[in-house]
Amino acid sequence: MKKLFYILPLFLGGIFYAQNFKADSTQFKKISNEILVKGKGYDDLRELTKNIGNRLCGSANYEKATQWAMQKLKDAGADKVWFQPVLVKVWTRGAESLKIKTGNGKWENVKMLSLGNSEGTKGKDLKGEILVVKTLEEFLKMPDELVKNKIVFFNYPFNQEFLATGQAYGDAGKYRRSTASEVAKKGGKAVIIRSLTSNFDDVPHTGSLKYDDGIAKIPAIAIGAETANKLENSLLKKQHIEAILNSNCGMNGEKLTHSVIGEITGNKDKSVIVVSGHLDSWDVGEGAHNDGAGIVQSIEVLRTFKNLNIKNNHTIRVVCYANEENGLSGGKTYMENVKKSGESHVFALESDSGGFTPRSFSLGMNDEKAKSMKSWEKLFNPYGIFEFAGNYGGADITPLRELNVPVSEYVTDSQRYFDIHHTPEDTFEKVNRRELLLGSVVMSQLIYMVDQNW
Repeated sequence: MKKLFYILPLFLGGIFYAQNFKADSTQFKKISNEILVKGKGYDDLRELTKNIGNRLCGSANYEKATQWAMQKLKDAGADKVWFQPVLVKVWTRGAESLKIKTGNGKWENVKMLSLGNSEGTKGKDLKGEILVVKTLEEFLKMPDELVKNKIVFFNYPFNQEFLATGQAYGDAGKYRRSTASEVAKKGGKAVIIRSLTSNFDDVPHTGSLKYDDGIAKIPAIAIGAETANKLENSLLKKQHIEAILNSNCGMNGEKLTHSVIGEITGNKDKSVIVVSGHLDSWDVGEGAHNDGAGIVQSIEVLRTFKNLNIKNNHTIRVVCYANEENGLSGGKTYMENVKKSGESHVFALESDSGGFTPRSFSLGMNDEKAKSMKSWEKLFNPYGIFEFAGNYGGADITPLRELNVPVSEYVTDSQRYFDIHHTPEDTFEKVNRRELLLGSVVMSQLIYMVDQNW
């Protein structure tokens, strides 16, 4: 009898698990059918990218995008839609050019992009000799007199050994973020970096930098991989190389703009589940993968719940964040508002890795919640999700971890993402409809599971 007493709960638990698995699998298929057959995300992305285009926060295009997002959330069936004020620092690019001369050769125009938040040359030519450096560690050991009045070129490539290109991006990221101040400390004139990309083309990639307080703000630009290799080869041959940089970029005060928020009210309680992306993009390309995809996928989650008449227990809130690219003010402002209001948050999900094929969800949460999510893996396997792993979340929702909110990032196949990330190549044509909609499918399924089980 004692053995039966212990075995019976396990037996009954197995029955209940099987029943729940079958019911959840059925709901998963309904969600998938709704989105893959009737999904609006691809058409919405076409509107956002082709009718509005790139959307740097503080620009006229970004303001158009907020109106667009407001209407799309209403069309999707949101019970409530509103703007959340966000104060942002405004950066503009303006005309820019880079010319390079090797030895006694002719000046040649080179493709380049100023890094986001960089100071420019105020429209004046900045001329100087190029000094090539492979690593930041090597540079920090150099005497100041060797660097003074030079334009320092950091030719640090993506590490091709990393299978996940996001790891290579993290590894190389310091060259974009911090080298301008390090060069300025040694008296250098400007910084050139090799673009943060897994590709070997000649497309330059922008992205934000950060100046150290109290240090001179010198111009910083990126060049494509082909030009980077040519420069290094010439310098290794001991050839004297000069550059002329002319740029008009810089900060232009502050502006009050908005994140856009829409939600469907919970039937059980008002605690919140966030699903999100960032509405802004860089001022080149169309911001299709980064992060128009995340925006339309998040709106599609809300539309799917409404169209399938899923009775959500908790409030499901779509947040279209402002200013992820060059300040993170949208995510920080949202967190501060939650802190002040004391509003309960169950979970937050972010999509910001492009509209590529689904691969995994991250686990930015405590062990108990992580174990709960991992127990759902088999439900997701048919839809391309084979892993729940990694203790992190997206950039905009990470501030919510300060309030102990479990967070997760939707992770896609990363192999192509950094080919076009932060470039003019990030256009609607680079997005595959099925891959984009599959992202909406697995995001909707995850929000359903969290809503039903947490």
